[in-house]
Amino acid sequence: MRCPWAGSDPLYQAYHDTEWGFPVVDDTRLFEKLCLEGFQSGLSWLTILKKRENFRAAFAGFDLNRVAAFDDADITRLLGDAGIVRHRGKIVSAINNAQRALEVQAEFGSLAAYFWRFEPTPDMRPDAYSWETLRAIATTPASVALARDLKKRGFSFVGPTTCYAFMQAMGMVNDHMEGCHCRAEAEVRRGRFQRPPGREGAAGYSRK
Repeated sequence: MRCPWAGSDPLYQAYHDTEWGFPVVDDTRLFEKLCLEGFQSGLSWLTILKKRENFRAAFAGFDLNRVAAFDDADITRLLGDAGIVRHRGKIVSAINNAQRALEVQAEFGSLAAYFWRFEPTPDMRPDAYSWETLRAIATTPASVALARDLKKRGFSFVGPTTCYAFMQAMGMVNDHMEGCHCRAEAEVRRGRFQRPPGREGAAGYSRK
């Protein structure tokens, strides 16, 4: 049994079974997911997932330093790439966000140390993880605080709903529904996961 949103598409099911909800500490993967969540705005995640390899090729594997150095010629190149979502605002946002992410790395040591500061404590999560409960949740105090802080730092396309989807995907919360065969495994991995040092004290909301 899987979470209903995984549907019947094999690519979507593989994403659900092997990635979604499992904790991530790698900065490149965190940046990629943040960018792709921004590109998803107004679209389905399956649309983005089918284009993910094209995005990786177009955005230099989401290498922060390389994307941060993209210029007008790169924007023109990306606007002509039919393999990705050709939206100027989102493309410019990804480049800007790479530049801002480098600033976050310089301040916190890593993107992971920054993002994991916003992990909610168990008492901030729902009591029941039914599909009805989970699909009704679009934002949380933690995602609102993360979005607010990212915007203050100059990031774009990072609203509370986008940030919550990012937190779900990167394992900062375990939102696999009760009965899903991945829920227990995600919980085990979260229990074993070594949180980045220096993540304490997220600003903007109470973790307790």
